[in-house]
Amino acid sequence: MEVGFIGVGRMGLPIARNLLAAGHSLIVYNRTRSRAELLRDNGALIAGSVAEAAGAEIVMTLLADDHALEEVALGTDFLSRLKRGAIHVSMSTISVALSRQLTEAHAKAESVFVSAVVFGRPTAAEARQLLVVAAGPPDAAERCRPLFTAIGSRTEVIGSDPPAANAFKLAGNFLIAAAMESLGEAFALLRKSGLDPARFLEIMTGTLFAAPVYKIYGKLIAEEQFSPAGFAVPLGLKDVRLVLAAADAASVPMPVANVVRDHLLTAQARGRQELDWSSLAKVVAENAGL
Repeated sequence: MEVGFIGVGRMGLPIARNLLAAGHSLIVYNRTRSRAELLRDNGALIAGSVAEAAGAEIVMTLLADDHALEEVALGTDFLSRLKRGAIHVSMSTISVALSRQLTEAHAKAESVFVSAVVFGRPTAAEARQLLVVAAGPPDAAERCRPLFTAIGSRTEVIGSDPPAANAFKLAGNFLIAAAMESLGEAFALLRKSGLDPARFLEIMTGTLFAAPVYKIYGKLIAEEQFSPAGFAVPLGLKDVRLVLAAADAASVPMPVANVVRDHLLTAQARGRQELDWSSLAKVVAENAGL
C-alpha cells in the first residue's frame, strides 16, 4: 500500500520500519527532518511538508498529543490535500473530544477517519508485538488491516465510531497506571517490612498476577529502572488527564485516576520529566519515607 506517515518519534520509528519491511511504500514527514531521514535507508521517501505526505491513499499519524495532532490535521492544508475517499489513520492517544471533531471534519472533507490506537512500549513496537485497537467505517478498517498486521501481533476492530477506540485506549492506559500505583504501594510496604520486592514479584507474577503489565512494570519498579524512559512522565500525566476529562464528560468518578495524576504531577514537579512514567512509584516510596 501507498502510505503517508507523519510522526517519527520513539514509537513511530519502529512502526514505520515494520511497515516498510512488510513491503508497504512510505512517504514520511516529521517536524524534525533528521528523524525521518533515519528511514531513508529502509526505503522510505522523505516528505518536505505535511501536505506532501497527505497525498497518499492512506495517511497514518502518530503524534504526541491533542495539540500536535490538531495542529497537523486541522491547522494546515492536510484535509484539503487528502484525496477523496482517502483514509486518515490516527494512532495517537488523544481525547475523545478531538477524535469526534476529526471524525466530523473528515466527513465534511469527503475523506475517512479511522482511530487505531496501539498498546505497547517501543520494544514491543520493534518486535511487532503491539495490540492494535481500531474503530471506524468497516470498509476502511478492513482496508487498513494489512497495515495493522504489519505492526502488531493482534488487531481488534471494536466499532464503526472512531472515538470508541480513543475511549478504549484511555481506559486501558488507566488500568496500566493503576497497576503501577498498586505495585508502588505494595513494594513500599514490602521494603518497610524488610522484604525483597523482586522476590515478591517473582512469586506473584508466576501465580496470581501472571500478566505482562505486572511483569514488565513490576520489574522496572522493583529495580528502579526508570531511565531511559519508554514512556516519559509528561506523556503519562497527559494521558491520565485525558482519562479524567473523559470521565468528567461521562459523569464517571475515578478516584484512583486522581491519585495517579497527583503522583505523576509530583514526579514532574520534582524535575523527573525524563524518567519513565513508572517512576510514579518513586513518589509513592518517598511518601512512605523510603
